[in-house]
Amino acid sequence: MRTLNSTQLQHFQQFQVWYVALLLSMYVLINNSINATSQIMEAQRDGALPFMLWEPFVWEYSSAVGTLLLFPALLFLLKHHPFNWQAVGRSLTTYFAASVFYCLLHVAIMAGLRKLIYGLQGRGYDFGLSWFELVYEYRKDLWAFLFFIVMIKVFSYLFAQIIGEASTLANNEDEPIPTQFDRFLVKKLGKEFIVKVSDIDWLESSGNYVNLHSGERIYPLRATLTQLSNQLEAQGFCRIHRSHAVKLDAIKSITPLASGDSEIALYNGKKLNLSRRYKEQFKSQLL
Repeated sequence: MRTLNSTQLQHFQQFQVWYVALLLSMYVLINNSINATSQIMEAQRDGALPFMLWEPFVWEYSSAVGTLLLFPALLFLLKHHPFNWQAVGRSLTTYFAASVFYCLLHVAIMAGLRKLIYGLQGRGYDFGLSWFELVYEYRKDLWAFLFFIVMIKVFSYLFAQIIGEASTLANNEDEPIPTQFDRFLVKKLGKEFIVKVSDIDWLESSGNYVNLHSGERIYPLRATLTQLSNQLEAQGFCRIHRSHAVKLDAIKSITPLASGDSEIALYNGKKLNLSRRYKEQFKSQLL
């Protein structure tokens, strides 16, 4: 099974959200530009335009800006309130309330930007905020709300498949990592692989992930290094740096450095820094 190298993997992990934001921005820009030009072309069929040429772009791009500004809120919702199929009623209520709040914020941003731009042109703008208009806007925003959530989930799934994301056999993504386990399940490109904890040489913190290094292979796991290194301590792992933990049996040599830190060489040729902060803990686990 081929995996990304460490540099490639860290790049994707670091910029994952930016890639999603870029795709979203491109989609919104293209979609709203088409909508604006369509309004102009349809109006031209009846002769003279009933509006200034720039107005449809203000209408569409003000909506686009509102959508982009609210995108982080969708990420927050999915991260902190993932849809729970075992509590469907509660999840549906939460997401319905979130969609209404999303619509109200989107309308507020959109109307505010239009009033500002029209005001700069010395003109007034009346959004016509009535119950009918709110229902009309909610109908469109609900579709956008659901579409973007599905897009985020699909992108996350594809990202996990490409990089070969790991999980413990006893948990799913909505539950905490169990306290006792000795195998990881890796899903990659439609296949599943079992990786033993005993085959892992060292752990590397990378954003929201901990990269599990086994020889030349890397398996990302959604966890924190503090949590995972503590849980694997009984299996011979020790924290040696704010970004690294190592399996003691994988260590070949330890070389003190003039800075007070030390360099740890593993049997696979990898060299890691042993920070002064973790030296006492490291020595106690060696005994």
